[in-house]
Amino acid sequence: MQFSLPRRRWVRCAGAPAADCAMGASARRHPAATPCVQPALGWNNAMAKRGIEECLCVEVQTPKPHPAEPLPVFAWIHSGANVAGSADGHLPTNLVAQNMLVVTLQYRLGALGFLSLPELSDGDNEAAGNVALLDQIAALRWVHDNIAQFGGDPARVTIAGQSAGGQDVGLLMLSPLARGLFSAAIEQRGTASVGLPARSLEDNRAVDVSIAKRTGIDNPAARLQPLRALPAERLLKAAQGVDVPALDDDGYIWLQAVVDGRVLPRAPAELLAAGAQAKVPLLIGLCGAGTALRRRGGCREAGASRLSRPRRRHPAHASRRHRAARRAAMQCNASMQLSTDLTFRCPAVTVAQRQAALGVPVWHSVFDTAVPCGQVTQSAELPFLFKNLPIGQPPVFLPRYWAAFVQHSNPHAKGLPAWPAFAPTHAGLQFDARGVHQIKDVRPGACAHLDLP
Repeated sequence: MQFSLPRRRWVRCAGAPAADCAMGASARRHPAATPCVQPALGWNNAMAKRGIEECLCVEVQTPKPHPAEPLPVFAWIHSGANVAGSADGHLPTNLVAQNMLVVTLQYRLGALGFLSLPELSDGDNEAAGNVALLDQIAALRWVHDNIAQFGGDPARVTIAGQSAGGQDVGLLMLSPLARGLFSAAIEQRGTASVGLPARSLEDNRAVDVSIAKRTGIDNPAARLQPLRALPAERLLKAAQGVDVPALDDDGYIWLQAVVDGRVLPRAPAELLAAGAQAKVPLLIGLCGAGTALRRRGGCREAGASRLSRPRRRHPAHASRRHRAARRAAMQCNASMQLSTDLTFRCPAVTVAQRQAALGVPVWHSVFDTAVPCGQVTQSAELPFLFKNLPIGQPPVFLPRYWAAFVQHSNPHAKGLPAWPAFAPTHAGLQFDARGVHQIKDVRPGACAHLDLP
């Protein structure tokens, strides 16, 4: 670990091991406690030591090493469809200027984080299929046990994530193993199921048997040790292109929640319907436009600007092409909007309704703006949140709202427009090019008869 004090404005601890996942023969097992004296590797060495599996580290940034009072903690789980992405690059962040600690979590991805095989059924591996979530739980337990040493308050930990990270937050809300490790939650553009049916442990094992066969390992009696010795890159590559009946795109193979009976006792829809989720304040949101899961080679927007030169030279032909392009763009946009509703909007409303039914405070938001000259994409909110980019007018106050939620479990921030509670009228807050304003009812018409968590 290394502490750095650029301009003495904040302190950062880089590469603190939160759990151990050893390589070699013991690889692809559950995370274990780290050794009790950890060497100070320094920044560069800590990063160099972080391989594909040896990655269970947290980074901590605090505005001051010894605050007069313990500060609330914002624990971030990164996005990437559970197959890509990293916590690296989020820190340093100006979020700590809001008087809170920021912690980023690493976890195993792809087959390394969700592998389950019939032989992984002994007591040490009874939750195989959700090792990535166990990594996150181990990191949160490290935060609970150690964050006071950095000036943080272990009783005020808000877990937050975006996209796949938002889904993982939703799953941690449903996992009995994560109880007591956080006091509030933020699900941004992701819910426990993201509108997909859950996958049983048996179905997940069938998927993983197919992955093992694609690596050339096909003997059930002698499969586990060769898989553990396999280079991680080969295992991850073998998972690409595996057919999963419930999915149209194998790129999202690990976005199906796996019901293993321990980390996730039942399907998310059943747990939410039973009120089995953590009863903590929830802030749930999504991006407004162009946020659906995009298929590779999918439809592309065909704008009139691409036809300006042909229109001058061949006006009749260009007009026909323009009309055809507009029809194609409308079909594309309608398809994307429907996918967005089914994947994000409707599940977010369902989760908010279920949480509010428990008498727990819930706030809903729609983020529909972008950096100057940019487009609203599936991660449009992140530059505003972590990097405090200059954004011109009107200002976007997302970091201040989130900071208020982390500090008080309520997003009401002094001097900003009031953020209405979701219940009982399904109200919300919208961030767009006009600024920040209230939404009377966030429920899309397409969600009227759907119950998708």
